[in-house]
Amino acid sequence: MDRKATIERNTKETTISVTLDLEGGESAVETGIPFFNHMLDQLAKHSGIGLLVKSDGDLEVDAHHTVEDVGISIGEALNSALGEKLGIRRFASVSVPLDEALVDVALDISGRAFCNYEIDFPGEKILGDPPFDPQLVEEFWRAFTATSKVTLHISLVRGKNTHHIIEATFKGVARALRDAIKIESSDLPSTKGSL
Repeated sequence: MDRKATIERNTKETTISVTLDLEGGESAVETGIPFFNHMLDQLAKHSGIGLLVKSDGDLEVDAHHTVEDVGISIGEALNSALGEKLGIRRFASVSVPLDEALVDVALDISGRAFCNYEIDFPGEKILGDPPFDPQLVEEFWRAFTATSKVTLHISLVRGKNTHHIIEATFKGVARALRDAIKIESSDLPSTKGSL
């Protein structure tokens, strides 16, 4: 089964290419935002998904357009790679710790886009060049769910370090995806007959 997709997205603000392979493979990320690259590397590594991301965005204005448009593109690629969704496990949930931080993630590959994001950050930006605003994480997940058509719940149980909280979020979604995309039958996991 070929569960792979490539998405090209070109706007006045960003030029993005994403290749996503649900069966694994190479991962390489270049967005021009070092911390965001690190988080997408975590997403690929812990989901077992092959992920190639190349983004050129208007970072001189803000990182928002790049982060949101990469989320849109990865979501589109995931939805396309899942195809008819035959046999997938569909549901998954996980609690992921990273030192003092603990994040709960629940995911349903439902065909219905919904994002419940309950993370409050201590407030500081992640240092780097350019710095990374933690508020952009929510923008990323909202864009991702809109185009992947998944239902995603992310909740902070506890945490003080912004980096740890964000990283636990990406690792948590990755581990939930890893379980939810597994093929465990030949049937569609829905009584409605469609996802």
